[in-house]
Amino acid sequence: IRQHREIHVVMGNEACDLDSTTSALALAYFLAQTSPAPKAAFIPVLNIPRADFALRTETTFLLRDRGIPAASLIFRDEIDLGGLHHAGLLSLTLVDHHVLPGADAALEEAVVEVLDHRPLERDRGPPCQVTVELVGSCATLVTERILQGPPGVLDRTTAALLHGTILLDCINLSPAAGKVTPRDTACVSLLEERFPELPPRDTVFGALQAAKFDVAGLTTEQMLRKDLKVLSTDELVIGISGIFEDLEMFLHRPGLLQDLEAFCQGRGYAGLVAMTVSFNERHEPTRKLAVYSRQEPLRGTLCQALEEATTPSLLLQPLPSPWSCVVAYAQGNAMATRKKVLPILRAAL
Repeated sequence: IRQHREIHVVMGNEACDLDSTTSALALAYFLAQTSPAPKAAFIPVLNIPRADFALRTETTFLLRDRGIPAASLIFRDEIDLGGLHHAGLLSLTLVDHHVLPGADAALEEAVVEVLDHRPLERDRGPPCQVTVELVGSCATLVTERILQGPPGVLDRTTAALLHGTILLDCINLSPAAGKVTPRDTACVSLLEERFPELPPRDTVFGALQAAKFDVAGLTTEQMLRKDLKVLSTDELVIGISGIFEDLEMFLHRPGLLQDLEAFCQGRGYAGLVAMTVSFNERHEPTRKLAVYSRQEPLRGTLCQALEEATTPSLLLQPLPSPWSCVVAYAQGNAMATRKKVLPILRAAL
């Protein structure tokens, strides 16, 4: 700010999963390499505090594996986006999301580009450039963008990050998991063609999946924070946590009810939805979910919305729950990921 230097930030969503991280790193690198005589500094920002990085086990694994030290990353609590914007120095590219959370609403006017792979929830007029395509991984869109650019920009490290991210996001390109599209598959093939030394798909996916589901030693609070999205209205805030453990095991964690209460109270959440996923050896997912709230009307509203949803229908079957303030379900429609459940919950709020 003192030197009046423009900053172009590329930032993923606040869950800061591997897709958001890789998309921000790779696109910022590409822009820095290809922008004509750039005045701005291109900065990828990981949209979590540095203290939370250790919880992103698949991300820490892949970056470590590729020799990228955590010290070279910039986290949300290490850059004053509000101050830069106030000084008129901020341009913001959003990857893997296209609507900033309420707390960041003031930054909306700094957004110059969006690259996302979920259905568009709000229109942005020019001059903002919007690319929204329903592919399995945002890293696919970043890969396409880089491959359309000047030859020679894509290096082995960036290719390996993109390759691993698309494989993890699309469950090793397995049609049974319902996430992969032909464009994801094409990008993986192109990356392998250009960098034949990339490890085999099964090896990459197996290592990343194991790292992602390695929750041994995490407290309940850390598990809830590991893959957290937040929905808010003027009156209410609820959390939606992706949980990498079977729901029955999760619900029987010692002290779970007290932990849920403390987590929600500490963050001002009126309730929490936990969505669990596990995979069999054929990469077919099993999904379950639990709705927690001490407020019976809110719990009832969320449960009714999930039970009666038609776009998509979740095909919920009640499961036994140890507590009256937690309602548990098996989800018959295993193709309905959190991305598809969030709009249902948002509409209910």
